[in-house]
Amino acid sequence: MFVLIDHAHRRIRILGATAHPTATGVAMTVKNLVMDFEDADCKARFLTRDRDGKVPDLFDAILADAGIDVVLSGIRMPRMNSIMQRWVQTADASCWTAP
Repeated sequence: MFVLIDHAHRRIRILGATAHPTATGVAMTVKNLVMDFEDADCKARFLTRDRDGKVPDLFDAILADAGIDVVLSGIRMPRMNSIMQRWVQTADASCWTAP
């Protein structure tokens, strides 16, 4: 799941979900994200991401070209990305719970 939390506007953007992400798909998703930011005249400065190996170097390069600094989450530092972790757990629980 590719999710973004916009802290300034208190919004969550679900950009895509797939069981088997590829480097090409991730790169295309981040290109679309940058275009959405430009269309909305959004001035994002930082993006925190995990250290997943599925994220290609092109991901960071596309964001750097847009003027967004990528901050990698620390190793074994659950508080650094705690808001996203809580949201993912909530979304996961609600998706797998029968109505």
